Amino acid sequence: MPSKILIIDDEASILNLVTAYLRPEGYEVQTAMDGRAGLQAAQTFKPDLIVLDIMLPEIDGLELLTRLRRESAVYVIMLTAKNDETDKIIGLSMGADDYLTKPFSPRELVARIKAALRRLHSKDDSPGNQMMRFQHLIIDPAGRRVWVDDQEADLTSTEFDLLKTLATHRGMVLSREQLLEQVWGQNFFGEIRVVDVHIGHLRQKLTPHHGIVTVRGIGYRFEAEKEST
Repeated sequence: MPSKILIIDDEASILNLVTAYLRPEGYEVQTAMDGRAGLQAAQTFKPDLIVLDIMLPEIDGLELLTRLRRESAVYVIMLTAKNDETDKIIGLSMGADDYLTKPFSPRELVARIKAALRRLHSKDDSPGNQMMRFQHLIIDPAGRRVWVDDQEADLTSTEFDLLKTLATHRGMVLSREQLLEQVWGQNFFGEIRVVDVHIGHLRQKLTPHHGIVTVRGIGYRFEAEKEST
């Protein structure tokens, strides 16, 4: 089945342009021009990925993102004003997985979407990617699920990929640049702070057993102890 993409933007020209790029790639695309219609579409269409503008009528993009995160871990790419760093950080802190600034290249957006969907749909059941068991923490790459002390953690797609990358390289220091390349892909050219924001989310959701250590000036290291056998 084709991946489903929902685009929420109040500019018809953007909706038409992005749709024209996505449909020839085989995606099923639905659009909405305000936040209320976008929320309804997200609930009924059940997209694999949402492209969400911050500036929307009815319900603005940040409020819509908050409502989406109450019921879904769907991958969200936010569209922000070109020079508004505040919107970017707020959007990421509220659960956006990625962002693009307007005006943007539709080719870049398609590349971001393809990279995200590849990660989401990859079958991670190879011998080197079996269940990872640590004290207090279990990571299931094939099912893309995580448990802390037998309680399942509600992670977004990006948070899961970030944790899995750190856990796969347990004991190694990974720079922010390395994490960007492995989790967001080579086509990501946004702020490096996106890594720090998502690390913060992970720590909150996995507390007190996140096992993620900050290596000042470099990046992060995963230090959770493996489960004893």
